[in-house]
Amino acid sequence: MGMTTPPRTLAEALRARDDESLAGLLRARPDLLTPVPGDITQLATRAGTRASVVRALEHLDRFALQTAEALAVAPDPAPYDILLGLLTGDGRDDGEHRNDAGAAIVAALPGALATLREQALVWGENDRLRLVRTARELLSPSPQHPSPTGLGPTVAEATAGMSPGRLQEILTAAGLHATHDPVSAVSALSALFTDRTRMGELLDTAPVEALSVLDRLVWGPPYGEVTPNPTPPVKWLRDRGLLLPVSTRTVVLPREAALHLRAGRAHRVPEPQPPAVEAVAERDPQGVDSAAAGQAFLAVSTVEELLKSWNGGGPAILRAGGLSVRELKKTAAALDVSEPVAAFWIELAYAAGLLASDGEADERYAPTPAYDDWTELSAQDRWVELASAWLAATRTSGLVGGQDAKGRALSTLGPDLDRSAAPEIRHRVLALLAALPPGTAPDPESLLARLRWERPLRGASVSAGDTTDLRSRIALWTLNESEILGITGRGALASQTRALLSGGPVEAAARLAPLIPEPLDHVLLQADLTAVAPGPLERPLADMLAALADIESKGGATVYRFTPGSVRRALDAGQSAADLHAFLAAHSRTPVPQPLSYLIDDVARRHGHLRIGAASSYVRCDDEAVLNEILADKRSATLRLRRLAPTALAAQIDPASLLDGLREMGYAPAAESADGDVLITRAGARRTPPRTAPVPVPEGPPVPDPTLLGAAVRAIRAGDTAATVVHKDTGPAAPAGTLPRTTSAETLVTVQAAAMTGSAIWIGYVNAEGAASQRVIAPVRVEGGYVTAYDHTADEVRTYPLHRITGVAELADDQT
Repeated sequence: MGMTTPPRTLAEALRARDDESLAGLLRARPDLLTPVPGDITQLATRAGTRASVVRALEHLDRFALQTAEALAVAPDPAPYDILLGLLTGDGRDDGEHRNDAGAAIVAALPGALATLREQALVWGENDRLRLVRTARELLSPSPQHPSPTGLGPTVAEATAGMSPGRLQEILTAAGLHATHDPVSAVSALSALFTDRTRMGELLDTAPVEALSVLDRLVWGPPYGEVTPNPTPPVKWLRDRGLLLPVSTRTVVLPREAALHLRAGRAHRVPEPQPPAVEAVAERDPQGVDSAAAGQAFLAVSTVEELLKSWNGGGPAILRAGGLSVRELKKTAAALDVSEPVAAFWIELAYAAGLLASDGEADERYAPTPAYDDWTELSAQDRWVELASAWLAATRTSGLVGGQDAKGRALSTLGPDLDRSAAPEIRHRVLALLAALPPGTAPDPESLLARLRWERPLRGASVSAGDTTDLRSRIALWTLNESEILGITGRGALASQTRALLSGGPVEAAARLAPLIPEPLDHVLLQADLTAVAPGPLERPLADMLAALADIESKGGATVYRFTPGSVRRALDAGQSAADLHAFLAAHSRTPVPQPLSYLIDDVARRHGHLRIGAASSYVRCDDEAVLNEILADKRSATLRLRRLAPTALAAQIDPASLLDGLREMGYAPAAESADGDVLITRAGARRTPPRTAPVPVPEGPPVPDPTLLGAAVRAIRAGDTAATVVHKDTGPAAPAGTLPRTTSAETLVTVQAAAMTGSAIWIGYVNAEGAASQRVIAPVRVEGGYVTAYDHTADEVRTYPLHRITGVAELADDQT
């Protein structure tokens, strides 16, 4: 869709675009699609709203933003050469470096302008470039909101309302011809400040102290405070208009004068090219992959260990939501990690849908049913699920321990940890790492500098007093979390992560599988009641060993220790002594030590000798001497026991507490049912109801897919046709919201005629909800009080009740 005349408005500029260009605009600014604009005029209006423009500016890179800032202080409209001059300067301070920068700006400016045009922030041909009004207002200077360029208002803006007499005094002091016409006076002063020769002659006569004052204001902020009796240098500048009054105590350096002092540049340091991400080390790619694979396996093991520890029901949930500080410390000690790292693992398990609230009255955290499915996967597939959940999660564990906007502490799994920018930042950090050669570890500072260049307006402090923007903080957290999760190894991106980013989960798992050690089916039993697992164990072996022994140390090899308590735990789970002996004999590469066999037999012989049930609770034992011993022990006073029979004692506490109390006294009781059978307790039975993983909080509207974009463009085009169509009866289309009006008989006749001739007509329509719209339709069939027609506005065939059509009009001949 070409244009023979330059566009006069943003709507005309958008109307001249082709469909691909309109789709690009909607892709770059998806907020414009909610809801789909009715026509091009609505699209242009929405693109100029403050909220939408702010969002668009936040997504610009530094040079595109600098280009927009230069346009905000340029004349409106501005020729391309004027814009280029504001970015490169007038050449008065050119050196070799400045020449190189100028060449880079000349090369980069067309691309920056193309970005601004694509996002509808700039429109017009190169000889009349216009920044949309809202963006100009946001980027223009004012005492409350100084310009990002550091430039002040123009002479005309600063002298608005100044008396003609004062203007004459300034012109006389500056050596100009005085005039009583304020417009001429302002023009003369502006011409002086923009004339390189005359401005240089004026500044040559300035006191040295006056030049120092200008040096402090030239790069901004351009405002300064003065006393009622200013110093001679300030008075010299004020008398000649180099400082113009804003209020009784404030003066400003006018824009034209500042640009002369800056050699015509709007920015001190234009940045047309992104800073490079520098390398700090070159690693062996295979070593990087191996290190990352080791961390990946450790990550999977750590999450599994965390959820196993919460198998019987995890910690209680705070009233305000989340995990208490004490429970976080307890979890960190159990995992043998720091508290921030423990918070990361907990949040990762939650983001992956493996952990959730159980929803009970006494609400606690517990594994979800999805955890059981996850444990059945291979190690590489489990890691892929964790890594994918981390990439998409908006919950940010690095915020734990900080404060929200109201000064309340942010807790693990609590509210207010979502940061919608986190997924985009993580992906961008990994994309920058992927752009480096394999095995290259980046310099974090250069990485942050690159991110700041790409999104200079996106920084927002996490809380009051922070000196680092949130985007940079998330980027640093991303680097740290990548290392402990196995995304990177020794600071460089692993090949399995490259596969995850480019090829997907299946390819990543296939790349990681050879690097994960195969699970073992054996352990090494030792005479000191320990077992050494020289590597990862097969799941049945690991689960059984976890019930039979306690983990003493972890690392390349895991050391398990057998104790009376751990053996009793296995017996409580339904194992017999014979089962335990057979299990150890089958899975040990060394003979079963005699002390371990004695330990199992001794605990098994005493296990279940005492029986506990509910009275509130009771203790039953065939050996009266054992019960006498319990009653005589002072430690049993807290259990409030009394004898019911020679072989039975009653207690006033619940069975679980009685079990724990007698075990602390050194006995090995077993719980029994109402029928007298021993109750078998199995770990890991508590699960939450089915839960889905938390949905990431989106950062604004999602980017539409190509199908939706195509449909939206067609709808906007069709709506624009309906809004701008010319029809025979009333000339140009009625104003927005005004529907055509005809009688029922006229409507029916016109629709029937259009159906017979196959022509299109313009109608007003009110749907069942009372919403009115204008449409262009091509009737196909009219019967039973309905018209079936191809709706150009909706780009589909629809049926309309005739009684809801307010009126019709035939299109002009050149429209059909």
